[in-house]
Amino acid sequence: MAIQSHVHSAVFTGSFPKVEDCPQPDRPEYAFIGRSNVGKSSLINMLTGQRKLAKTSGTPGKTQLLNFFLINHDPDKKEKGWYLVDLPGYGYAKVSKTNRKKWQQMIRRYLVLRESLTAVFVLIDARIAPQENDLEFINWLGEQQVPFLLVFTKADKLKPKEAEANIDTFLEAMKESWAELPPHFVTSAVKGLGRDTLLDYIAEVNQQL
Repeated sequence: MAIQSHVHSAVFTGSFPKVEDCPQPDRPEYAFIGRSNVGKSSLINMLTGQRKLAKTSGTPGKTQLLNFFLINHDPDKKEKGWYLVDLPGYGYAKVSKTNRKKWQQMIRRYLVLRESLTAVFVLIDARIAPQENDLEFINWLGEQQVPFLLVFTKADKLKPKEAEANIDTFLEAMKESWAELPPHFVTSAVKGLGRDTLLDYIAEVNQQL
């Protein structure tokens, strides 16, 4: 039987400045992170089917806290659902070095200490060459043994063969440090590409927990 991958409810739970303030870790949790302006908010809105759930902005560094969204919570059916967590971006942002360091510490503490974190989806812009800060962040996740997957965004901005070539180049760059590559998804928030595949993955993992 096919996994039901649709999102029937998505509610903003709150924004939190540190991991200790986050909601009770009582259900599966999937975090989304990427370089600033990678299209994270647009992807979250596409996945949940709500155009204004996550605030989109053309200004890098808009997300500054740990933003929690409760997905598919239905007390009548005794379904606890799961959390989607929107993390601040890394890389370029028009903020001070002090704030940038503060964000980095907040993000890393969350990723290392949050016991209900099931997986991290690392967003990569499919239009550009491999970026050093993407590879460094991925390597850090590996060192900390944090499970992660790759999500290539903005695939609609390229011809299919161009997107495929860029993705292959990124995966080849990863092979310099990784013997085994994680699963990856190719997405477009504009066209809805990759939505069902990504949500199917989450549904399958939730069934196994």
